[in-house]
Amino acid sequence: MRVLVSVASRHGATREMGTVVAEELRAAGHDVAEVEPEDVERVDAYDAVVLGSAVYVGRLALGLRALVDRQGGQLRGRPTWLFWSGPIGDPPVPTTVPDDVTALATAVGARGVAMFPGRLERTGLDLSERALVALTRAEAGDFRDLDAVRAWGREVAQALVAHGADA
Repeated sequence: MRVLVSVASRHGATREMGTVVAEELRAAGHDVAEVEPEDVERVDAYDAVVLGSAVYVGRLALGLRALVDRQGGQLRGRPTWLFWSGPIGDPPVPTTVPDDVTALATAVGARGVAMFPGRLERTGLDLSERALVALTRAEAGDFRDLDAVRAWGREVAQALVAHGADA
C-alpha cells in the first residue's frame, strides 16, 4: 500500500517519531512518503495516512489542523491513524487529551490514536516558548519511548495488511 506519513513538528522530536513509524511501515513492505503537512496538496494518491503532531499550549500544530481542514473528506475516505506527542516529565504531564485531538480524530475517522511522551530542549526555543516553559515549570529532557513508537508503527502496518486483505 502507498502510505502518507505527515507530521507537524516545530523542533523535530515529533518528526523523528514519524520517521520511526515510517520505517516500520516500510519494513512491512509499504511504499511510504514522508511529507510536511504544509506540503500536502492532496491525499487521494495514498491508500492510507498516518498523521502526527506535537502539542503546543494544549493544541495540535496549526500545520496539521490546516491539512485536515483542506483534506478532511479525502482523509475520511481512507484508513487514517493519528499520533501526538507533548506530555513531558517523569511521570509525563499533562495527562489530559487536548480537545482538538479528539475533534481531529473524529474529523478524519481515525482508526487509531496514540499519545507518546515528548522531548523538551530549552536550547532553540524562541522567547515566547522560553517564557511558557518558565511559567509552567516544564521539565526539560527527552521522555520519548521510541520502542513504544516502533510497536505502534508495527500495529498500524499490521492493520494495513489486514485492510488490504479485506479490499
